[in-house]
Amino acid sequence: MLKRVFALLFVGILHYTSYSQKIDIKGNVQDTLSRASVKNAVVALLTPIDSALVKFTRTDAKGDFKIKGVDTGKFIIMIMHPVFADFVDDIFLKDAETSLPGISMTPKSKLLEAVILKSGSPIRIKGDTTIYTADSFNVSANANVEELLKKLPGIQVDKSGKITAMGQTVEKVLVDGEEFFGDDPGMAVKNLRADAVKEVQVFDKKSDQAEFTGIDDGQTRKTINLKLKEDKKMGHFGKIGLSGGLQDSIEHRYNNNLMFSAFKGKRKIAAFLLQGNTGQDGLSWQDNEKFGGESDNFSMSMDDDGMTMYSWRGGGSDDEPFINTQNGFIKNLNAGMQYSNKWDDKKTLSFSPKYNSQIYNNNSFTYTQSQVEGTVLNDKVLSDNYVNRNNIKTSATYDLKMDTSNTLKLTLRANFYNTESEELRNSTLTGQLDSLKNRTSSRISSISDKQSFSSNLIFKHKFKKARRTLSLTGDLNLLETDGNYVNTSSNEFFSNGFLSNLVELDNLRDNTKSSNKLTARAVYTEPLSKKFSLEVGHEFSYITGTNKQQTYSFSTASGKYDDMVDSLTNDFRQRITINKPSAKINFADKKIKYNLGAGFGITNFNLDDLSRNKEYVRNFINFFPTATFTYTYKANSSLRLNYNGNTSQPTINQLQPLIDNTNFINQYIGNPDLKPSFSNSLGLSHNSYDFLKDRWMYQSLNFRMTSNSITTNRIIDTVLGKTISQPINTDGNISLSFWSGVGFKVKKINTRFNLSPELRYSKFADVINGRKSFSQTTNAGVSFQVNKSKDKKYDFSVNNSINYNINKNSQRNQKTSFISTNANLDGTVYFRKIWSLHSDFQYYYRQKATDFDQSITNKLWNAKLQRTFKKNEFTAYLIVRDILNENIGIDRTVSGNAVVEERNDRLKRYWLLGFTWDFKNKGTK
Repeated sequence: MLKRVFALLFVGILHYTSYSQKIDIKGNVQDTLSRASVKNAVVALLTPIDSALVKFTRTDAKGDFKIKGVDTGKFIIMIMHPVFADFVDDIFLKDAETSLPGISMTPKSKLLEAVILKSGSPIRIKGDTTIYTADSFNVSANANVEELLKKLPGIQVDKSGKITAMGQTVEKVLVDGEEFFGDDPGMAVKNLRADAVKEVQVFDKKSDQAEFTGIDDGQTRKTINLKLKEDKKMGHFGKIGLSGGLQDSIEHRYNNNLMFSAFKGKRKIAAFLLQGNTGQDGLSWQDNEKFGGESDNFSMSMDDDGMTMYSWRGGGSDDEPFINTQNGFIKNLNAGMQYSNKWDDKKTLSFSPKYNSQIYNNNSFTYTQSQVEGTVLNDKVLSDNYVNRNNIKTSATYDLKMDTSNTLKLTLRANFYNTESEELRNSTLTGQLDSLKNRTSSRISSISDKQSFSSNLIFKHKFKKARRTLSLTGDLNLLETDGNYVNTSSNEFFSNGFLSNLVELDNLRDNTKSSNKLTARAVYTEPLSKKFSLEVGHEFSYITGTNKQQTYSFSTASGKYDDMVDSLTNDFRQRITINKPSAKINFADKKIKYNLGAGFGITNFNLDDLSRNKEYVRNFINFFPTATFTYTYKANSSLRLNYNGNTSQPTINQLQPLIDNTNFINQYIGNPDLKPSFSNSLGLSHNSYDFLKDRWMYQSLNFRMTSNSITTNRIIDTVLGKTISQPINTDGNISLSFWSGVGFKVKKINTRFNLSPELRYSKFADVINGRKSFSQTTNAGVSFQVNKSKDKKYDFSVNNSINYNINKNSQRNQKTSFISTNANLDGTVYFRKIWSLHSDFQYYYRQKATDFDQSITNKLWNAKLQRTFKKNEFTAYLIVRDILNENIGIDRTVSGNAVVEERNDRLKRYWLLGFTWDFKNKGTK
């Protein structure tokens, strides 16, 4: 108490000595139209630093006002009245008495007639949520939400439809707080019209448990919520688009879309149909079998843009061929619907089935140069890939509010997959002086069926005493895969340029595997005082898995695959049980919130190799600390610090001691002695927005360190060029990332500026021939964006990102560094309100480096001319893609002890002539 008194006295003395001169200000407020006096208007003075209120008064019957005893200096004057739009301006006070010029206020009714009233500030921050007012950002007529997101500061949408907000990938897109087409972020932003959205809210969505108890558990997903306008929640709207173009040397291009939405109060119905061969897809495919969390069995590499990439190292988890729609040629058919409704504010049901079909072709050439123990290996691979696959995904959620104290939520998902693929592969491996080491030619064809089922049930109960709660959660996940793989290959090995060995393979592999996980969780919270509360819980997990593989070689005698290969046949089972008690203390105040807690994971591994009659039993105890701290130091500004520790269990593919010789030159074998990995993650983030100055900023710093990381031990025969990989545990993996952004608007020129610097560092452990090495990747970059627009006149943006990249590896014993830049120009000009010409130009440059003696330069130029009819209801357009015909598919990466250059087929110049009908009923006018 005594310290607080002294602090107040000290502040008072400073205030008196610094602002001893007091002055008065006066002025008059009038109506812009009638010039009549505005009485009873609130006149407030605010400080420009933090927008704090200094003094205020009201206007009299003549519209006059006077504020006495004000310090000299700079202030913000704000005048508010229920009938008039707010008036805000900067003033500087220095005279003994300051008379302000006459102030005019515009009636809100007049602004509404002119359709220039903006609903609030363009950006504001409420707690941990950044809110964008949609109407403050100009988009073209009939634009969808995806186009709107590209205009929002701090949000990026790449060519594949991936959405990034504040440097993090967006995992969920909600509509009015509810899921729209399940967990697929792309469908909501492609289906909904931009003019139907009132606000775009960006936040880290907490788990259902954390939202219920108010105690942060550290589990968040970057989420966008689209809040619809009230008048758009009634009626129907949609789009029908048809486009096509005849081509000379390639297949004719086409792209057809049908989207429909009907809203009536709390009932939402939406459907879509997408069909084309121009590379549009954007829908998620994979269904990860690692239900408990991500594995650390990855490699780290640096791509052309200098960004760090992580990829799976052998023993793939979902047996799905990788498809990058930017490369190759793809035909896709996507269809789905969404139904959601709420009755009596107690019962909510949502249901969403979807269908996705892809036919994909791609030819690629990959050149890899690696250094092993002073030896240089050069691998050249030509491959021809064909994939034909389809899936059906269904999800349903039922939420029941039994009474004011009890709620029940059930979520069900069922997914079905079928995939047929074929790969023709030819590779040549040479050493120094182009000495031939091996050569292979292979054909791999596969047919696989997969089923995935999951359910989640959560019961929540609130006791009569505030903040005393009980929640019970159950999760069940089932994944089954049946695959049939035929591998035919000819593998030649050379010594001193002469053929020394020839291995011919013609095998059929039947693979049946399953992965199941059952989790039960109970959490109880108890208030300890007005600001403190306690959370205690217990979680039990039971994981089972089977992987049965039978391999047969082709018999010339019978003409069938009936000779079993014992070394490639195995029946493997796993059982894992985990008990995790936990406790956490939570503190919540107006400005400060924090919690501290920990859990203990008692894990039992029981692995059975039935084919070899071996059993592996392992027991582990893991410690799971967690802590979060949030400080909201002023309105629209907050600082957040969080820490958590978590474990990742090895998958059954990593544990099963079975050789995978799909690629005979590069084979893979599991390791039953693997331990779970453990990661410590620390994050610090800050965001702030000044609504009077229309200025925003965010910063985020993240650090992660992993012990017992599941990485790869590669045994490389430098004489034959043959590699055998096996997952092992290593220490020393760390990653550090910093990304930030600042944006502001210069009102005099009506132009918005955004600046986003980034810094990333990663250190990844790798083992080659028993020698542990580290790859270190550093990327420093900055992105600068300028946007200027005038409604129905023009819309221009310039975006340029520059990255400096460094990669070091102890095996290669050299450093790779280069600069890459990516400049984008995007503009639209409107003529007579019905014609518009849009053009975008992208210039990409990657500097040559030690490993590549040539730089990469790529220029992409697209253009679209369109005309609208009948008040933007109909649109006719002509699109030309890749006008310069320079869409080249060259990618370069530095990964571990290797540098890789990959060239792929890409869809080059083509054109489309199209027609679109945007329909909506009168209720959505």
